[in-house]
Amino acid sequence: MASLPPGAEFQPVLLTLPSFTPSLALEVLPYGLTLHKAYVQADGKTHDILIGPEQPQGHVQQNYTNTIIGRYSNRLPASTLVVSKNGAEATVTPRSNESPTVSLHGGVKGWDSLVWTPLLDPSEIQLFTPEEVQTLGAELQPPSGVIFTRTSEDGEEGFPGKVRVEVLVALVPPKGNQIEHAETNLGAIVLLYRAKLEGDNKVTPINLTQHWGFNLDASLQESAPSVKGHKLSIAADHTVQLDSTALSTGQLLPVKGTHHAHAEKETGTIGEKFPSSGYDEFYVFSRPPPSIPTRIPASALGDSGASLTNGGINVIKQILDLRTDPSQAPVTLASEKSGLKIVFESNQSGVQFYTNNFAFADKNARKKIHGGSGEFGKDGYEHHSAAFLEFHEPLAAWLHPATLGSSGDDTLLTSGEVYNNFVRLDVLYKAPSESVSQ
Repeated sequence: MASLPPGAEFQPVLLTLPSFTPSLALEVLPYGLTLHKAYVQADGKTHDILIGPEQPQGHVQQNYTNTIIGRYSNRLPASTLVVSKNGAEATVTPRSNESPTVSLHGGVKGWDSLVWTPLLDPSEIQLFTPEEVQTLGAELQPPSGVIFTRTSEDGEEGFPGKVRVEVLVALVPPKGNQIEHAETNLGAIVLLYRAKLEGDNKVTPINLTQHWGFNLDASLQESAPSVKGHKLSIAADHTVQLDSTALSTGQLLPVKGTHHAHAEKETGTIGEKFPSSGYDEFYVFSRPPPSIPTRIPASALGDSGASLTNGGINVIKQILDLRTDPSQAPVTLASEKSGLKIVFESNQSGVQFYTNNFAFADKNARKKIHGGSGEFGKDGYEHHSAAFLEFHEPLAAWLHPATLGSSGDDTLLTSGEVYNNFVRLDVLYKAPSESVSQ
């Protein structure tokens, strides 16, 4: 597998749907596995539903914007921690970066700032089953889907074990009846994360996510971008209680009667009962265990990713066949101004909801399609300009069993199994009413 030449990490890999359904397009950067731009074509209008800098190189300065997060999402105690599972034991020493006692998003140099390599040769795929490789070839060939990879070495940012990671990024065209409840399905974005420890009798914490920030009406350029008018639903009865440093206390807090109970709001908008400091909490879903597991046996991979000799496991096919009723989805986000709605499905136990609380116009760059100049420090995004919806397992889950969600995933990966985390985002459109669009 050849490494990328210098500068190629900022050359976008363009994913598109077939020409007869040109409703979605996605620019993916090898740098930080960053979703640089997500274009949606609806009723003759082009939207980019992700905030971020205009230029790919801007993600170096404007970090944690639509990037992967790893080896561990959110916050861990920056201390010496012993992990053990299935007879394996290891020591974890997460590196502090947010504060002396807190390790945020994988440490000082997390996966968001490292270079990922696209696998264009199917024979180089190692973490997908033979059946899945067949499905990739039949339904998700470039330019609709690409797998990116990197290897995290033993000890990287204080995490034990050498881990190979492969991530499928794909666009999926709408299938069957594209119009339901007067909403047109424009297609879906799929992220499928796989990881596997090398060697026997190993264990390591792993908890991956995409730190993507959405604004569904910024491209209308009617005012400074804000998500306070967006409607949000999260199917959760609890949030994880946080201490003064935003680490998990190991306890859950009920959302009923609080500003976290989005279903109780009269308008359903993020801005109703908006907390003075904004939102930045982890919601634990109140739903049955996911049908797609968070681990699959390593034996299902066979001797070769291209082999057709074993298994039967085909998570990719399961994800492609998903048809989530928006009323049953774990998370939905909608803008009445643009008519766009995104419906999420995932096998993760919860979601971190963050409203870009620490963004200031003189500290970042705003995309031109969102009414900005694209220049840093001039007219960037303000706080509360985006809804970051990061699907993963609870913070430091193995330390706090009382916070585990329906998947039961304690975020410890051991030898002989493959980490299996997915999120699917379906984009729906309904023409705005005249009263809203005026």
